[in-house]
Amino acid sequence: MNKHILIVEDEKDLLTTLEYNFQKEGYKTTGVTSGKEAIEALHNKKPDLLILDLMLPDISGLDVCKEIRNKSNNEDIFILMLTAKGEEVDRIVGFELGADDYLVKPFSLRELSLRVSSLLKRSRPHSSNEKVTIGELEIDIAAHRIMLTNKEISLTKKEFELIMHLVQRNGRVQTREYLLSQIWGYTSDVTSRTVDTHIKRLRSKLGLFGKNIETVRSVGYRFNHKD
Repeated sequence: MNKHILIVEDEKDLLTTLEYNFQKEGYKTTGVTSGKEAIEALHNKKPDLLILDLMLPDISGLDVCKEIRNKSNNEDIFILMLTAKGEEVDRIVGFELGADDYLVKPFSLRELSLRVSSLLKRSRPHSSNEKVTIGELEIDIAAHRIMLTNKEISLTKKEFELIMHLVQRNGRVQTREYLLSQIWGYTSDVTSRTVDTHIKRLRSKLGLFGKNIETVRSVGYRFNHKD
């Protein structure tokens, strides 16, 4: 089945161009020009991927992103942000709200197409109430155990919480600040170096599988496992 892309872009000429090019590549597309229309379109037909301009005439793209991620049944929608600002703060806030990738205007259609293709190849973890599995990694939540290629990996409590958080958000960038707040709670004795140290240990314990934990320069980390 052809993947469905929802494109939210208030520049009508650009929207037409994007729809034409993605349809030529075999995707199904829906194009809207406002945040309100985007939310309505999501209710009518859930897309596989959302291309979301941050500068919209009614509500901001960041608010649209937040609205989407606040609903659990939207977890599997990939979100690629488009921004004309290129400011680091926009990227960080977008990632913290649940965006998967971003592209700064002006951009080439070829680069956008490659980013979309890369996102759609990513796998989301398979989960039950007690276990999360992605590739050869299995996390037993109830038993607080992690298995890699059927071999148990010994992790500390914080390392376990960190890998669990990253795996459940496969493909999404997590800022150091967000990881600190979620796992350590911003106590006075922890800094961003705490996150870096735990990531280094995790990579070491996971061996070759540790390469799935990617560093996103000036932002944070992303677990990026593809089928």
